[in-house]
Amino acid sequence: MAVIDLNADLGETVDGVPTADDEAMFAVASSASIACGGHAGDDASMREAVERAGRHGVAVGAHPSYVDRPGFGRAAQDVPPAVLRAQVAAQLTALLAAGADLRYVKPHGALYHAVTADADTAGALATAVADVSARLGRPLPVLGLDGAIARAAESRGLPFRREAFLDRGYRADGSLVPRDRPGALLHDPDAVAARAVQLVREGVVEAVDGTLVRVDAVSLCVHGDTAGAVAIARAVRAALDAAGVAVRAPW
Repeated sequence: MAVIDLNADLGETVDGVPTADDEAMFAVASSASIACGGHAGDDASMREAVERAGRHGVAVGAHPSYVDRPGFGRAAQDVPPAVLRAQVAAQLTALLAAGADLRYVKPHGALYHAVTADADTAGALATAVADVSARLGRPLPVLGLDGAIARAAESRGLPFRREAFLDRGYRADGSLVPRDRPGALLHDPDAVAARAVQLVREGVVEAVDGTLVRVDAVSLCVHGDTAGAVAIARAVRAALDAAGVAVRAPW
């Protein structure tokens, strides 16, 4: 039987207001990447997310970002590696303090893309994860796309796990279509669900130009704040179940 993880970026509360229907999303996900103060989230939302995860049997991951609440972590930042290392470590520590049984780390937004492309940024994030891993006594896997972060994680003894995005457009080179470009976001639940099954069965995703891009992923992501996220996530889960795919966290 094929097995896949279904992750969602959750706990993204801004000024006390949730940006997603977390209760509904936790009910279908197997892993949740929890905002831990950089772009969104606070002590209360982290505790609430940890409680939901325990209730639904969902694995908890940290979702650190650049410290950029006004821009929701989606604007590029020029942060010295030593500062970034401290910022990421602080965010992971905050989620642990909220009671999380932390199983993996997935960077958010602009930081996610920066660690893919830039070795210094990737090194700073991977070192922060390694620092926290040492305190826990076990290596925390890093979840992301191929690139500098894969090399940085593995060089520090951290497992690297690849993911694919179900609700984001792909370019032919395997990168994501920028959010301000046509085709960046997918909203049709049936189309996204079909993409999920294709990814599991064939290991490919169709780019915006029709190219089939090879993707070797252990986890599939649906963003919690995408319009129609709950309908999309439920359609994906139903399609995977119907295809005989076991949805289970790999951590």
